[in-house]
Amino acid sequence: MKIGLFFGSFNPVHNGHLMLANYMVQTTDLNKVWFVVSPHNPLKDKKTLLGEYDRLNLINLAIENNPKLKASDIEFKLPQPSYTIDTLSYLKDKFPKHEFTLIMGSDNLTTLHKWKNYQQLIEQYPIIVYQRRGFTKNPFPEVKTIQHIDFPFIDISSTFIREQIKKGISVRYFMPDVVWQYIEEMKFYKK
Repeated sequence: MKIGLFFGSFNPVHNGHLMLANYMVQTTDLNKVWFVVSPHNPLKDKKTLLGEYDRLNLINLAIENNPKLKASDIEFKLPQPSYTIDTLSYLKDKFPKHEFTLIMGSDNLTTLHKWKNYQQLIEQYPIIVYQRRGFTKNPFPEVKTIQHIDFPFIDISSTFIREQIKKGISVRYFMPDVVWQYIEEMKFYKK
């Protein structure tokens, strides 16, 4: 089985994430896309994160009726901060019959050289890259396992959503209704 791994904080998950994951399973050879919730991205400030199980729950709410999408807590069980190469090694051991592909934005591709053991990562795993506005240069043109896909720019960000909630502005249509309702009910991101 071919699994696309969509790593992120998903703080919170929004329609842009869901559209991209669904597009991947519809237009590539991936059988499923797993949303790998990062408890702590070493390149981000942990203080701004909603609890990891809350973020996982929001993804489960968002994808509950789609068997091709899955929320993964695999990094919750691994040492923190999370490093992609360590997670991939763990997954390869745990699921030896699966083939794993990374899904990332072109913004992440430009900083890939800062990742732990990035050379090993690009040598051993295919990467599917979607364009992010302002990040169109491919720093690894010689790497044949990096595939760029044509996906529309979606300028929704979790940061924008959190800022709007803090200001008291409704973000209802930026995410599935069930996610928005739960965020409202739990008063997430208000402070």
